[in-house]
Amino acid sequence: MGLFFAVGAFFTGGVNLGQAQSFRVCHGYGCYYQTRVLLTSDDLNRIAAAMAQGQQSAEAERAAVRRAVAIFEERSTAAIGIRDKPRMEFGRARIKGQMDCIDESTNTDHFLKFLQTKGWLKHHRVARRTSRGFFIDGRYPHWTAVLRDDHGVLWAVDSWFEPGGGLPDVMRLSEWKRRGVGGER
Repeated sequence: MGLFFAVGAFFTGGVNLGQAQSFRVCHGYGCYYQTRVLLTSDDLNRIAAAMAQGQQSAEAERAAVRRAVAIFEERSTAAIGIRDKPRMEFGRARIKGQMDCIDESTNTDHFLKFLQTKGWLKHHRVARRTSRGFFIDGRYPHWTAVLRDDHGVLWAVDSWFEPGGGLPDVMRLSEWKRRGVGGER
């Protein structure tokens, strides 16, 4: 299980806005596959424009993060050549392009770290990914990327419920932790 968390999406090298940016994106459940994704200067400009709209407040920044993650996922699914379906289909592991919550949270976490490194997060910092559910509590284990706002409030950034390129859920982590019974979002 440790391999799932040690391997994942990562970005390489410092990049000016006019240059491309390379990532390795996990898919196939538990990072079984990794595909190189190149964010073009046009992608970076779209992401920068989305993030610029979020500078006025933490709430606006969370909305901007949703748009930026969707842009990143659009490019990722284009590079993989398959748009993943929303949610995980049990028994469907090792299908190229399909992502479980480990893939999704790993990719989102590394993309959020990229935003932070670029200085595009003004009201949040990336926090450690986390999970909810233990089977015995009626919930399947589920992972998410996490942001911490300037007041210390933790926010889940969960793209698993939408197909690749869809807007991720961004909600207080405390609310996200309470959910998940019977497949509830």
